[in-house]
Amino acid sequence: MKHFFLLTAILVLPYLSGYTQNKPVKTKVIAHRGAWKNTNLPQNSLGALNAAVKMGCFASECDIWMTVDSVLVVNHDPHFYDLPIETTTYSDLLEKKYPNGESIATLQQFLSTITKQERTRLVLDIKPSKVSKERSIVTARKSYEMVLANNAAKIVDYILFDYDACLSLEKLDPKANIAYLNGDKSPEQVSNDGLWGIDYSYKVLQKNENWVAEAKGMGLTVNVWTVNDPALAESYINQQVDFITTDEPGMLLKIVNRN
Repeated sequence: MKHFFLLTAILVLPYLSGYTQNKPVKTKVIAHRGAWKNTNLPQNSLGALNAAVKMGCFASECDIWMTVDSVLVVNHDPHFYDLPIETTTYSDLLEKKYPNGESIATLQQFLSTITKQERTRLVLDIKPSKVSKERSIVTARKSYEMVLANNAAKIVDYILFDYDACLSLEKLDPKANIAYLNGDKSPEQVSNDGLWGIDYSYKVLQKNENWVAEAKGMGLTVNVWTVNDPALAESYINQQVDFITTDEPGMLLKIVNRN
């Protein structure tokens, strides 16, 4: 009888293991620059970050620049209103206010906020410097160091347009979640260079229809941005991408939870 149960286990376990490994991926929702579009909050503001957390998003994305006095701030464009961030001091940036009265946020403030909860991750889009490639790499390194200083490594991912900055960060910490944004590298190259995943525009993936399957086959994570159309979102959910970044997190959460 013991031999019978042993033989049964030997025959069945591989099938159970295969079933577990092939378990369908449930696509996760990333709020693009926070939840701002339907909340009347400024993009990349602390208010938009808090709204994304309250909404229950898997993650909230934000954009990182470094001021001339080496303060890491959160803003999408290289200018905050009419001030060029990289050649302006942080104190001068504080002279400008969002319509809701908020000031430009710092990465430190974002990390202090995100570490007070455990449901929503923070995705740092570290912007390529307009000053120099070296400054891009320095901004990535300082961002990483600040994440460590705030004990936030377990809930922070990194995405970058500058491939050299990606590789520099990966060399600093091979275990960090680092994805490439620009869309000009094949999944094979990204995988060979040891990155965590691809994070490409849906327009790039439409031109390279096999890249989602190729990336997943290589063990890369796949994020697609910026998807605001329900039908397009459904198509990528059906392809079992890991993440979708959207300006419409409320809409996408409904679709994901329905599937």
